[in-house]
Amino acid sequence: MRCRFVLLAVAPVLASPAWATTYMTVDQAKAALFPGVSLVRDDRALTDAQAAAIRAHSGVSVHARAVHSWRAPDGARLIVDQVLGKHENITLALALDPAGAVRALEILDYRESYGGQVRDPAWRAQFTGKRDGAPLALGQDIRNNSGGTLSARHVADGVRRLLATDRIVFAPH
Repeated sequence: MRCRFVLLAVAPVLASPAWATTYMTVDQAKAALFPGVSLVRDDRALTDAQAAAIRAHSGVSVHARAVHSWRAPDGARLIVDQVLGKHENITLALALDPAGAVRALEILDYRESYGGQVRDPAWRAQFTGKRDGAPLALGQDIRNNSGGTLSARHVADGVRRLLATDRIVFAPH
C-alpha cells in the first residue's frame, strides 16, 4: 500500500520534462508584440484543401487543423502555433504586419533539454521582414544554432508554414 502511494505521488512529476520553460504566456506575447492594440480573436479550422495548399506552397506538413490567431484593427495578425523541436513541442508566437511580413517572433514555451538558442533575440530577428515565399532555409537564409539544429530547422519551417497559412487562409497580401 505504501509503495502504491509513493508511485502515485511521483507519477505526475515524471509525466512532464523537468526542463520545460514557459517564457511568455499568450496574453504577454499579445501585449509585447502589439503594445496598446486591442486584438480580436480570429481562429480558423483548416479545410482539407487549405491544408493541402499550405503544404504544397510551404513544403511543410500541416499537423494541426486549428489555427489560433488574433487580428489587429490595421490588419496585422498574431498567430500562435507549435512546432516539434527534437522530441518536444515548441510554442511560438508570430506577429505579422498588415502586409503579411514578419514583425516579430517569440518563443513562448520551450520543452527541450538543449537547443534553446532559438530564444536568442538576434537569432529570432533573422525572421523580421520575411514574407510568404521566402525560402527560410536553415544554413542559407537562416543561421543555424550549434547544438540546436533540429529546433532551429523546425522553427524556420514553422514560420514558413505560418506565412503560407496567413496568405492562403486569412487575407491574401
